[in-house]
Amino acid sequence: MFSPYYAAARRRGTTDPENYCALNVALYGRRKRWAMTERGRRAMHRDAATFVIGPSALAWDGNALTIDINETGTPIPRRIAGRVRVIPRAVTSHEFVIDSLSEHRWRPIAPCARVEVELSHPELRWSGNGYLDSNTGDVPLESSFVRWDWSRAALHDGTAVLYNVTCRDGTTPSLALLFDANGHVRDIAPPPPVTLPPNGWRLPRATRSDDAARVIDTLENAPFYARSLIAARILGEDTIAVHESLSLDRFASRIVQLMLPFRMPRALR
Repeated sequence: MFSPYYAAARRRGTTDPENYCALNVALYGRRKRWAMTERGRRAMHRDAATFVIGPSALAWDGNALTIDINETGTPIPRRIAGRVRVIPRAVTSHEFVIDSLSEHRWRPIAPCARVEVELSHPELRWSGNGYLDSNTGDVPLESSFVRWDWSRAALHDGTAVLYNVTCRDGTTPSLALLFDANGHVRDIAPPPPVTLPPNGWRLPRATRSDDAARVIDTLENAPFYARSLIAARILGEDTIAVHESLSLDRFASRIVQLMLPFRMPRALR
């Protein structure tokens, strides 16, 4: 959905979205690496249980999602290879409209999950709490949204998700949800809004927390997007949340579209 090639093709008229596919892999910490190589229709295959993008593939066996990674990082061409398994505690059928015109939907497929990571390049292995969701839309994101802030936090009783968006029509829909390990969901009272420091590109960031929140680390620092770890308090529980802020005005700007290919190259085959 952030492909500059897809955006350019849309401006020329109707195009096939399956001609613009990529597997995004981001490693943080001492061995930080990034890959998001886009590939065309001939390098993509999908059916009910598999999704192949060039040398990488995803497969669902009814119990776990297995992601086999074989990518080359950018801008430094270092290999990223190995396997990630996402093992849901429960798979949900919940779907939520996130905009005022009902043109965009978010599905938390596995809000509570275990993730097992085993990489050969670089050589890393770990496991922990995970999460799997999907977003679908009838129109481009920048047509509907000005910005959004989103966060996911593991709590003692499940996973809390906070969604706050600003739509083009000036409305500000929001979600505040708690999912338990069985996939059941309930609305929670939205915590008070909290302003976070902007990222290195002066991108505004905000969240919700019962008390003051703070940025622990900015994992992705881009002109239109920031992914961060934040310390917050939700339902009276201190937690560390994965947080993202997205500006669609910045994403749609000409200069950002020209910058994106440096982080998102397109393979010739």
